[in-house]
Amino acid sequence: MSQETHPVSFPTWKTALRSEGFPVATRAEHEREILGFLHRCKVKRAPATIMLAREYLAEQERQGANGARPALRWFFQAARRTAVVPVTEPVAVRSVRVVPASARATTPLPAVQDQGGADWERDLIKAARTAGHLWRTEETYRGWAARFARFLAPRSPYAAGAEDVAAFLTRLAVEQRASPSTQKQALNALVFLMQEGLHRQLGEIDFRRAAPQRRMPTVLSRDECKRLFAELEGTSRLMAELAYGAGLRLMELLRLRVHHVDVERNALIVHGGKGDKDRVTVLPMSLRPALEKQMTRLRELFAKDRAEGLAGVWLPEGLARKYQRAGEKWEWQWLFPSREASVDPVSKVRRRHHVIDTTFQRVITRAAAAAKIDKRVTPHVLRHSFATHLLDGGADIRTVQELLGHESVETTQIYTHVMQKPGLGVRSPLDG
Repeated sequence: MSQETHPVSFPTWKTALRSEGFPVATRAEHEREILGFLHRCKVKRAPATIMLAREYLAEQERQGANGARPALRWFFQAARRTAVVPVTEPVAVRSVRVVPASARATTPLPAVQDQGGADWERDLIKAARTAGHLWRTEETYRGWAARFARFLAPRSPYAAGAEDVAAFLTRLAVEQRASPSTQKQALNALVFLMQEGLHRQLGEIDFRRAAPQRRMPTVLSRDECKRLFAELEGTSRLMAELAYGAGLRLMELLRLRVHHVDVERNALIVHGGKGDKDRVTVLPMSLRPALEKQMTRLRELFAKDRAEGLAGVWLPEGLARKYQRAGEKWEWQWLFPSREASVDPVSKVRRRHHVIDTTFQRVITRAAAAAKIDKRVTPHVLRHSFATHLLDGGADIRTVQELLGHESVETTQIYTHVMQKPGLGVRSPLDG
């Protein structure tokens, strides 16, 4: 079989594309063109091959569209570099199927099949799954490991040492102007790759730290919050109001389960928040009717899933081993489940997951635009607004720190700078 007819599977192409350092506009154009090509593969029921890409490009250019060529060139070159699936067999034997990104969002590539390509990637995946890391964490670590492997090429990560990791992290800070949080994420991923995956002890890593950045959080006024909520309805509105009313991070909101809601005590229990810490925050009394309505809807969905024999919801690894049927119990069900069941990317079991994070993010963005709010509004802005409005209303900063789950009060103090009357409430001389 010629190289042009070899099927290519590149399930992590979006992660790889985000890590390339392309300008935002270029990255968006590449993503759009690649999605168009993968959709053509789906329509033709054929795997992605260079031959099919040539046919697709010829058709596009006949229609006067020329943007797909650089995008597909990157796609196939990056797939070859990362060696996601070293395909050598005929298509009829392997029956490789390319799934567009839109479909992977609800039916991700099962981890049972996705064992990686290169030896170092397989070792990383094995270490991540042995450690019980979440699928999102595994994807993040694999993305950084792929960038590190391209940085080292043609050398292998097996031959890398602390100086190579330091050079990569320094490059992030100096050449790519990465933020401290991005550099820290890369550091954690590469240390895990080298020490846990490849079993190479790094010792001290001497690298250039990214310049610290002090950013003021975006905060909505109370009126803007009301306008935002007015553009939402049903479950989306309940989720947004709960995120604001309890000061929740996005994933804390999405991972809420039925037994996390204590209506009688007006308390919301956050399990496994940032840093895997638990905390108790306030449950808005005004949301009790909406929550009761949500629980009624959930009981109907729960009964339907049990009647259809659907597998129980996902549980943390330790709990799943100790209480094997707990996922089928009412109290462990997601508070905000997805509309459709999907295949678990790790266990390959079809079950009902919680609402996808990007879905809720898009809902909030559209609602903010409809409410004519001239700010960049994300779900996390609701958490910022919760903290600022509490402090503005006279709440003690230590109380706000506890509700937010901040380890240090210094993290909470940033909200004092965006209160309605920051500092001593001085007036501008122009108003004098």
